[in-house]
Amino acid sequence: MREIVRKRLGSLLSGWLGGPGEIPFWIGLRGPTASELGARFDEVRGWAAEWERAASGPLRVEYKKVGGRSFGANEVPYRAWIDGYEQAWQLLGVRPEAERLLALAERTRDSHPRLVSWLVRRPLKALELAGDWERLLATVAWIDSHDVSGLYLRQVDVPGVDTKFIGSHRGVLSELLDLQLAPSRIDVAGEGFEGRYGFRRKPGYVRFRLESGSTGFSEMVVRVDELQAAPVGVTRVYVIENEVTYLAFPLRAGEAVILGGGYAVGLLESLTWLSSLDVVYWGDIDTHGFAILNRLRRHFPDARSMLMDRATLLAHQSQWVTESAPTAVALDYLDQAESELYRALVGGDFGPAVRLEQERVSFARVWGAASGAGALG
Repeated sequence: MREIVRKRLGSLLSGWLGGPGEIPFWIGLRGPTASELGARFDEVRGWAAEWERAASGPLRVEYKKVGGRSFGANEVPYRAWIDGYEQAWQLLGVRPEAERLLALAERTRDSHPRLVSWLVRRPLKALELAGDWERLLATVAWIDSHDVSGLYLRQVDVPGVDTKFIGSHRGVLSELLDLQLAPSRIDVAGEGFEGRYGFRRKPGYVRFRLESGSTGFSEMVVRVDELQAAPVGVTRVYVIENEVTYLAFPLRAGEAVILGGGYAVGLLESLTWLSSLDVVYWGDIDTHGFAILNRLRRHFPDARSMLMDRATLLAHQSQWVTESAPTAVALDYLDQAESELYRALVGGDFGPAVRLEQERVSFARVWGAASGAGALG
């Protein structure tokens, strides 16, 4: 009985705060049959005595008659009732928790009445956060009272609140802010917590190498939103995934190499000037490598692939490894040869989850491709 009621604790606490209530309620008891009454009378009597004692405490017990011709009729417990919240708290031993929740609700009703509905809806989570509740309310209040456009989360100035606190409570803060803020303050299409509530997002960065040091540097990391034009003199850009391969990649005059960083290649989508250059992508020969190529090509349809062909794969069979979580999504921007190889990888034509990482490709083959042979023609 106690375990059954404990499973209802969330809804009971919700009703305690004024939400939809389910008090009183009863739970059926699995009592003895007429045959068990005669065969196991002493056990039945002990069982009934336990419920009689319970009836003097938090429960109300309802009885029914059980018996037959060979054994007299007897009244045995068949329902146990919880008639009020106090009885539930007594049964579960959670009176202090219920009082704590009520105090949180009263405090919230005084300062942030819009947020009381959250407590009603998520009472168990509220109790879990009781020690942080004041700081959560203060964070919501600060954001509500400030124009945060142009601010980073680091600039939220609440005693005891830092970016780690906000980061570890993003989910709850999002739910609270959605209730507290005016609709015009919420960008439902915004990306992440910062985008949804108008904060500045951490900028994306592009890391690239140049063939010469005409700028005084051979390698740079630049904010994506500030890289408004191609480096002077660059006409071809290679996008490469592996860092060491990126560092070792041979460049000629007029060429640059960008470190793609897997699906972070999406950062390049805002670099519209790439459309005017010869863009060459080289990723791993596996299902995700082709998915990344497909994404890049959605924005730069003329981008070419390099060393992502059947010949390169078969030439390095001893270097194959296993792709941990292959994808099988439809890819619409691959050319015929790429599509055929992708389908072969998805279908396991070469074996299960075959993968050739770009750092395992012989450097002689890389040199040949970068010099204009092989995949680059």
